[in-house]
Amino acid sequence: MDTYADVLLVTANVGSLFDNVGEIQNEWLRELYKTIHSHKPQFIALHFQEVGGKDYMANMGHAENFFWIIESSEEMKDYDRVCIYVDNQFQTEDSFTALGSMYFIHKTLKNIQQYDFNVKDFKAVSGQTKHVGSLDGVSTVEKEKFPKNFWPDFKWSRKGFMRTRWIIHNQGLDLVNVHLFHDASNLIACKSSPSIYSANRKNALRYVINRISDSRYTPLPFFLFGDFNFRLDALSLVQHLSTSADVQTVKKDSSNEVEKIICEEKDNDHQVLLHIEDKLFAYLHQAVFREDNGRALLKYDKEVAVFHDVIREEDIEFPPSYPYSEEYTKPTRYMNTRCPAWCDRILLSHTAQEFIHRGDDGDKSLVYDTVGPNVCMGDHKPVFLFFSLKTNDH
Repeated sequence: MDTYADVLLVTANVGSLFDNVGEIQNEWLRELYKTIHSHKPQFIALHFQEVGGKDYMANMGHAENFFWIIESSEEMKDYDRVCIYVDNQFQTEDSFTALGSMYFIHKTLKNIQQYDFNVKDFKAVSGQTKHVGSLDGVSTVEKEKFPKNFWPDFKWSRKGFMRTRWIIHNQGLDLVNVHLFHDASNLIACKSSPSIYSANRKNALRYVINRISDSRYTPLPFFLFGDFNFRLDALSLVQHLSTSADVQTVKKDSSNEVEKIICEEKDNDHQVLLHIEDKLFAYLHQAVFREDNGRALLKYDKEVAVFHDVIREEDIEFPPSYPYSEEYTKPTRYMNTRCPAWCDRILLSHTAQEFIHRGDDGDKSLVYDTVGPNVCMGDHKPVFLFFSLKTNDH
């Protein structure tokens, strides 16, 4: 006999919440609670990246406070079991990932266990367990920062992954919090297709999948959710956006290095259609990223396709999740720093796909969307997946 557990997975890059403390946070939390309230899940997994923001040394205290605010809020009072893992050990450069994961179990969900990676066995979950600090000795979480050679040009990065493992009723699954490498320069991203950054992300994601499927533990169905930093294929996108424009590349005086790319409309007084620099991506008709949820640009979103042998994703019907304006009054505008892209994603193994209950077409039992589409949530809109997990509880 099938039984179901309603599950809500949320991924959020929260760096900008701590870089502008206070302003956005209350609205952000309100939108999160609204999502929880409208779906009433029995199990919630929140995966955060960039905990503490860019200035994490100054902000880590605010970040910890943020976790306690969620945990102790009135909205979460019916979740009687909570597991929190926050890697805030920025002093240990070799292992710091700035990842945080929170798991909430509703009082109506009786049968749930969590895996202990040391003893290789599941244990019943009870009460509140909080691990904030170095997670090295914590046996219910596995955390890894990517090896340095994954991104040789950069001396230092916080990218990595963190996994926990659960049995809900009798269905086992891995939940993996992932943060992959970003595009450092728009100009370099435009040079080749796929870009060098895309290749770095591909290596890192393949590494994560191999790590969670290797022979150390019995492989289970998995959900990977986090900030994958997936970008649109810049070379082909720029060609598409500038088909009817004159394209100039401006080089630095002394070297042959490109400093900017400027596309001007051929008529229309040579209005600048697109202006690209290392950290500037200014496109005149920004609405193309929003109208019809940016659907026309999904064909340039190619980075997941490489992994279709092992992972899949629900259809994307929301606009690119990054980089939104951090101005409170412009919640749907993008910043002109990067080309908008679907960075924040929830991906699942083919085996996990089999346990998702799919109702009739009109059925809202499965939703893949953003949190706070019309509210300023910082530079990333959180992304969530709500579904009913099919279990058969004997």
